[in-house]
Amino acid sequence: MLDVCLLGTSGMMPMPGRALTALMTRYNGSSLLIDCGEGTQVRIRERGWSMHDIDVICITHVHGDHISGLPGLLLSMGNAERKEPLHLIGPRGVRKVVESLLIIAPGLPFDIQYTELTEKRHSLTLNGYELQAFRVKHTVTCYGYSQLIHRAGRFDVERAKQQQIPIRAWNRLQKGEDVELDGHIYTPDMVLGPTRKGLKVTYCTDTRPIPDIAENAVGADLFICEGMYGDSQMKGKACENQHMMFQEAAMLAKKAGVSELWLTHYSPSLIRPEEYMDEVREIFPAAKPGKDRKTKVLEFEQDD
Repeated sequence: MLDVCLLGTSGMMPMPGRALTALMTRYNGSSLLIDCGEGTQVRIRERGWSMHDIDVICITHVHGDHISGLPGLLLSMGNAERKEPLHLIGPRGVRKVVESLLIIAPGLPFDIQYTELTEKRHSLTLNGYELQAFRVKHTVTCYGYSQLIHRAGRFDVERAKQQQIPIRAWNRLQKGEDVELDGHIYTPDMVLGPTRKGLKVTYCTDTRPIPDIAENAVGADLFICEGMYGDSQMKGKACENQHMMFQEAAMLAKKAGVSELWLTHYSPSLIRPEEYMDEVREIFPAAKPGKDRKTKVLEFEQDD
């Protein structure tokens, strides 16, 4: 099970009832935060979730509306006596930016471990899931992220018994580990069936639509994508500032074959995103306007 909460949906500046960009997910006792705009820690508290479990923070890019809430969040985590290290991921140079921001939050009681992204695509394994970063097209270096939870095949008890595999090896085999016992080597393929469908969330903002976005979002259970403007008359401004239209996000969702699309990162001039959704749903019917604290629980498919 993967909990997903879109904490903030505003781009450029916070608005009444609309905090700046942030997404939080929870899986197996671990929490991932993508971006940390102003108001993020307030939205976490309003949602009733804990900041203490955040062990990975991903930054898409270092514009202020995506990182301005970070000093306050980290200071609050420190004041709550957090001791465990935090993993912070972002484009090259993010460490220098974050350390500069932390001048106003000195003496944190936990370490920050940095991963700076330099290639077009990166893949990391963290806390039982895979995190894929992919570069998008903005005025500065910017990345989108996909969180994937893989699911191994079903454990076949009868096959294990037929091959006389010791019961004490079953748990590790089920986790995908090779096991050596009493001079014998047992491998997961001896007892696991075909790989089952896992879970995938893709998050992308501050970019023009490019093929790499759809390629990285393929098959996502939830695709959260920038929709800076809904009015077609704003297309020129979107192109000039390297942002995306509602309709363009819908086309990416359709091309990627995702299950559901949430729009986010609205322009301050966009007061009622619902007004543009009929046109969006003509392109991709499973599209929804994001709103602050919008939440969804993704669950694994039931086995036959």
